[in-house]
Amino acid sequence: MPDPADRVALRRWLRNRRRAIQGPARQQAAKQVARAIAAARWLQPGRCIGLYLSMAEELDTTPLLQLALRRGCRIAVPRIVSVRHSRMQFFELNGAVGAGAFGIAEPRGGRMVPARQMDLVFMPLVGFDPAGHRIGMGRGFYDRFLAHRGRMHLWRRPLLVGIAYDAQCVPSLPTSGHDVPLDAVVTESTLLRFHGGRP
Repeated sequence: MPDPADRVALRRWLRNRRRAIQGPARQQAAKQVARAIAAARWLQPGRCIGLYLSMAEELDTTPLLQLALRRGCRIAVPRIVSVRHSRMQFFELNGAVGAGAFGIAEPRGGRMVPARQMDLVFMPLVGFDPAGHRIGMGRGFYDRFLAHRGRMHLWRRPLLVGIAYDAQCVPSLPTSGHDVPLDAVVTESTLLRFHGGRP
């Protein structure tokens, strides 16, 4: 494992570990994560759930998306609105999806949903540690979108839940002032809660 202080090398190493999980193992992990989230009772009817549409190397969110829809949740999906300024917004998923920036699937149309109107956001991770710190792809899209959580410590919405493989856990990660910590992480084998995180 690279030195955690070298974020570039650490991110590359973690992405290779994530990319190595393919085929039946990837499908099984996605189902196990969805089952753990169902047991956590986060997916209540009428709740607004933020959920990314997974790329090939990420843990597949399809079982979780299907589960949330069956439970009567409203789904909002991220759309990159400015690559230059690393900004994204969430929009209601209305069935129409197409490739956006970086080839990431995103909704076409739909109402924009502000962060404070969302109950939960399920976040992709490149890596995480047992204290709830995370490392993403390095552009800061989620940190900017959720910056109010860093400024307003008593504001607990939306609940931030990372979803990842066990292989993406490292002993510790360095943090910076703009990092938005997680309330929970769900992997194929465990659910970790931080800061008393609950919806």
